[in-house]
Amino acid sequence: MALLTDRYQRPIDYLRVSITDRCDLRCIYCTPLGGAPKLAHDDILTYEEFLHLIQVSMDLGITKVRLTGGEPLVRKGVTDFCRRLAGIPGLQSLSLTTNGVMLEELAQDLYSAGIRRINISLDTLQPQKFLHITRRDEFDRVWRGIQAAEHAGFDPIKINVVVMRGINDDEILDLAKLTLQRPYHIRFIEFMSINGDSQWVLQHYVSSDEILEKLLTVAPLEPIVSQHTNGPARHFRWPDAKGVIGIISPISHHFCPSCNRIRLTADGKLRNCLFSDQEVDIKSPLRQGATDAELAQILRASIDNKPEKHSLQSDVFRKCQNRPMVAIGG
Repeated sequence: MALLTDRYQRPIDYLRVSITDRCDLRCIYCTPLGGAPKLAHDDILTYEEFLHLIQVSMDLGITKVRLTGGEPLVRKGVTDFCRRLAGIPGLQSLSLTTNGVMLEELAQDLYSAGIRRINISLDTLQPQKFLHITRRDEFDRVWRGIQAAEHAGFDPIKINVVVMRGINDDEILDLAKLTLQRPYHIRFIEFMSINGDSQWVLQHYVSSDEILEKLLTVAPLEPIVSQHTNGPARHFRWPDAKGVIGIISPISHHFCPSCNRIRLTADGKLRNCLFSDQEVDIKSPLRQGATDAELAQILRASIDNKPEKHSLQSDVFRKCQNRPMVAIGG
């Protein structure tokens, strides 16, 4: 199979698939306070349609798939879908991002279905602060879910932390110190805009350089090379730590030159850049009977139009301008 590249010669081998726009949390950086409009049932791709499009993308050269939402675990039948997806020949990596609320009940089933890599969102270790950030009182449930994932055998377990000044930046060291005793990947992510609310971003933004400075107050950090190329995180480890610290800096040190991904939304739109509102409808051609060759051409065209880099100063590239984050899948 020929290597799939975009017009800037970046290898494209990673497809993020949002299987639902529903979520059981209401995180302040993801979902507008008043909530977000929900897709009608018929507007969301069926599992069979997802499998069809994933197979077409794999025929082009996609080898890695990550399932996202909303919250993917709220969709009925998700573990069976994972099992069917994991059985597609040639799929080298199948992973899932979750908020962890339902993980205690589903971790073992997901592992048995073929998921091996999991990302869990957790921005705080304090239950009251968790309630403030997510607008839901589910901290204990999420923490039990992380433990269930570890018990089931997931490796690595990546914990994603969106750092926000005045909200959880005082917990950077506490969260990072989890790596001293546990084999977790604690990944600190720069806070980004929702719906173009730049004033809110400026108020709460913490740069990755500031995060690193705090981490270095504990001990020197050893840079480590990720086993998985083209990922957005820079990886470090404290001496003798069991886990890894990751820094994801889409604003201060963007990773556009190595971006290897495209996205498929729950309602069948292709997005070739998280920071762009440019979308390509692939659901309509699929439901109208397009051939696999025609669907592949649509995918290929979206990849060819992938921008060289984002520009957060542009209205076109301000994150989630036309959709809240919960409807895109990250």
